[in-house]
Amino acid sequence: MSFETVLVAGASRGIGLAVAEHLQARCDRLLTVSRTPAPIGEWIQADLSELAGITTVAEAIGDASLDALLYMGGTWETHAFTSQYRFEDCSDDDITRVIAVNLVAPIRLVKALLPALRRSQNPKIILMGALSGRDNFSGREVANSASKFGLRGVVHALREELRPQQIGVTVINPGNVGTPEVLADLAADNLTGGEAIPLSDLLAIIDCVLSLSRATCIKEIDVPAMLGEGA
Repeated sequence: MSFETVLVAGASRGIGLAVAEHLQARCDRLLTVSRTPAPIGEWIQADLSELAGITTVAEAIGDASLDALLYMGGTWETHAFTSQYRFEDCSDDDITRVIAVNLVAPIRLVKALLPALRRSQNPKIILMGALSGRDNFSGREVANSASKFGLRGVVHALREELRPQQIGVTVINPGNVGTPEVLADLAADNLTGGEAIPLSDLLAIIDCVLSLSRATCIKEIDVPAMLGEGA
């Protein structure tokens, strides 16, 4: 499985960085997007919560085809997923930022990059959701949950819109994922949600989605840890 051009948003750390490192050897051109430097690929400095950042990315791709857009970025409120979180303590700036990064930015980015995706022989869009966006999940983080619920709606609507063009659109909803940052927080008892899934399992799921033909539609994948919340 090889690609001409792949774009990974949120590639400076965490899941985004791991995905970019995993795909690099199979890409003729790997574009990595983040506000802070990404140590891999062709880094595009952009704040995707701003329209100027979306324009910067679209201009960097230009007339090239785009085989895969992976929006791995995400943020959450101050003290989210810890015992210190209190909704009433969240600032308006906090709430606005979470919605802008997790929900508005991927909508705008997909819209801007659709011409490049149409030029691919097997275009894929993968957005990183969360179990906190699923029905009846026990998370208390209001803005994060709202944004992840909304992201699922974006994906389902986009799938209907793009179905005639056979552009695959998938949302993956994991619980805790075993990035170095998450494992350190769990070890220090600074994070709720229970055990983390191995990072390698998430990468295997992404590989599966990317490898499928245009004839197959993968709508949504929930990935809780066997002994974590949401299983």
